[in-house]
Amino acid sequence: MSGKYLVTGGAGYVGSVVAQHLLEAGHEAVVLDNLSTGFREGVPAGATFIEGDIRDAAKWLDSSYDGVLHFAAFSQVGESVAKPEKYWDNNVAGTMALLAAMREADVRTLVFSSTAATYGEPDEVPIVESAPTSPTNPYGATKLAVDHMITGEAAAHGLGAVSLRYFNVAGAYGEHGERHDPESHLIPLVLQVAQGRRDSISVFGDDYATPDGTCVRDYIHVADLAEAHLLALKAATPGEHLICNLGNGNGFSVREVIDTVRRVTGHPIPEVVAPRRGGDPAVLVASAATAREKLGWNPSRADLAGIVADAWDFAQRRGN
Repeated sequence: MSGKYLVTGGAGYVGSVVAQHLLEAGHEAVVLDNLSTGFREGVPAGATFIEGDIRDAAKWLDSSYDGVLHFAAFSQVGESVAKPEKYWDNNVAGTMALLAAMREADVRTLVFSSTAATYGEPDEVPIVESAPTSPTNPYGATKLAVDHMITGEAAAHGLGAVSLRYFNVAGAYGEHGERHDPESHLIPLVLQVAQGRRDSISVFGDDYATPDGTCVRDYIHVADLAEAHLLALKAATPGEHLICNLGNGNGFSVREVIDTVRRVTGHPIPEVVAPRRGGDPAVLVASAATAREKLGWNPSRADLAGIVADAWDFAQRRGN
């Protein structure tokens, strides 16, 4: 059955792909984005676009909506350390205003795009939802605060909510791909080397306790991630807040990513070994067992070469 959904932050990378999936599933998608980090041209054709802030969601939310998918958050770890007030204001105060608007409009279904950064440096991997939450930066702390907020909203006011926690998103879907400015994610940075836009890629530490000495991370194809969000809409139960980790079940090292980009693009990728960055765990991989059980989610695009190929195609079409 088709529905009408508000997608906050739907002009950004993940939000735009989710909005596209909603449309392809026969739903009505309304994108709310202030374009501070998103792009107007990223809004899928067929979606209604509202340029505005989540703090003002009450201006547009009404009982005609069947739910909200919430992506409108700042997400740069380094910036959150330098400007924590920016993150608490937008990510936490903004979400509080959004929840109030939902309550007023009697919109009782929410899917929150959270982050595995809520766990901090884990004691065990793969990370399960019962792992201690101890974020190491304000970005992760704000996302954890929102999860606590949602839990209270569900218990007190009957909200049906699902939070999805994940690490690295990559790949592209049609006209929608990764285009952060500044870019901080490994795959698009390595692709910039292949394009000649960057001289080399830095490898921060090659003496970790991993098979090749470089950090291992989880990567999820953005289309698999979008499918998880649509499944979460169906799984949301009034009065309950379900938290699910998302991951492919196995990670890839920095050197594996670089080697894969070399194979996919056919370009040499010079690498420079740099000192370790503080707070970089050797391995970060999330368990998706709960998502498989509760959502019926099974990622079908887990192959790293396929993820890189889709991202490379998007990068070439953009040209910069």
